Amino acid sequence: MAVGMSGPRARAEAVVRAAEDPDATVAGIGSGDHAPDPDDLPDGLVVADESGRIICFNAAAARITAVPRAAALGRPLEHALPLEDLKGRRWWELTDPYGGLAIRVGQPERNLLLPGGREVLVSARYVRESPTGPVRRLVISLRGTEARRRNERSNAELIATVAHELRSPLTSVKGFTATLLAKWERFTDDQKRLMLETVYADANRVTRLITELLDISRIDSERLEVRRQPVDLSAAVERHVQALTASGQDPARFLVRTCQPLPVVWADPDKVDQVLGNLLENAVRHGEGTVTIEVAPAPAKSDEKGTAVTVSDEGPGIPEESMARVFTRFWRGSKRGGTGLGLYIVKGIVEAHGGTITVGRGPGGGAEFRFILPVSTPAYLV
Repeated sequence: MAVGMSGPRARAEAVVRAAEDPDATVAGIGSGDHAPDPDDLPDGLVVADESGRIICFNAAAARITAVPRAAALGRPLEHALPLEDLKGRRWWELTDPYGGLAIRVGQPERNLLLPGGREVLVSARYVRESPTGPVRRLVISLRGTEARRRNERSNAELIATVAHELRSPLTSVKGFTATLLAKWERFTDDQKRLMLETVYADANRVTRLITELLDISRIDSERLEVRRQPVDLSAAVERHVQALTASGQDPARFLVRTCQPLPVVWADPDKVDQVLGNLLENAVRHGEGTVTIEVAPAPAKSDEKGTAVTVSDEGPGIPEESMARVFTRFWRGSKRGGTGLGLYIVKGIVEAHGGTITVGRGPGGGAEFRFILPVSTPAYLV
C-alpha cells in the first residue's frame, strides 16, 4: 500500500490532477465518499471544456470573483469571467486559448480586472490530448490580491520606518561635520571631541540599521547564512552583561544563573551575540527591576540535546493579546523608540539554527523570552 499525503491537501491536489486530465469528467468531481472536492481548494478553480463553457466553478472562485456558481456553470468563459488586463484589453480575446498557437501550454499568473475594477490573480493551463492538439480543457486558477496587498503595505511601512530612522542620525552627522569644517578653530578640544563622539555614535546607529535591513532580506528569502562553530553560551551571556555594566548599567540589576554541565552548542557566534544583545537590551530598556538570565540544558526539537537561554525582567510585561504579535515586523512594546524589527530578526536567527523561541510572563511579572539552540554537532564529529 502506497504511503502519501492525506486530508484536504491531498484531496485538493487530486482535484487539480483530475481537472488537468483530458479524459476525466469534471462534473463527477466531488461525487462519492472518497472523491476529491473542488471546494477543498483554497484558491479559485475554474475549468472550461473544449467549447469554452465552464464545467467547474468552485466555492473559492465564487468568493474571489463575486460571481455565483449557478451564474457561471454552463456559460461561455468570456461571458462568465469578462477579464481585462490593466490596459483595458479583453483577456480571452487577447490570449485566444482555443485558437492561438498550438504549442502554448498556458498563461503565467498576472493581475487582471473583473467588471467594477475587482482585481484578481489569474493563471491558466491548456490541457491537450497531444502536444500540438486542440485544447480539450482550460484549467484556470484564481487568487485574491489581499496577500499581495498586505506584503506591499508591509514593504511600504518598512521603507517609511527606515527613512524615519535614518533621517535623525544622518542629519546629526551632516550638521556636526559641516560645523566642524566651517568653524574648526573656534571650538575647544573638548567641544570637538563631543561632536566627533556624537557623529561616531550616529554612524554606528546607521550601520546597525543597515545590518538589520540586510538580515530581514536574508530571513525573508531564506538565505540567512549560519557559520557554525563551538559557542559557549554562558560566556557569551557574561560578556554581554559586562558590556552593559561598563556602559553605565547598575551591576546589581543583573542576575545570571548557569546550570552546569552545558552541552557544546555549534552555532554562529556573531548571530548568537545579536540575539543576546537584542533580548538583553529589550529587558533593560522596556523592563524594570532585576533582569534574570538563566542558561541551562534543554531538549531541542527532534529529541536533540540543546541549551536554553531565558531572559526575564520584573516590569509590566507584555499583554496577553499582544504576545502573538511580538515576533512580527514593527511590533513595539512601548513608545521608547526602536524600529520594531529586532525581535523579528531574533526569531529568524534562532529558527535558522534549527531552534525555537517563545515569549511569556516571567516569575517577577515581566516579560520572559526563552530560546533553545540545538547542539547541531557536525556529522564528522559524531
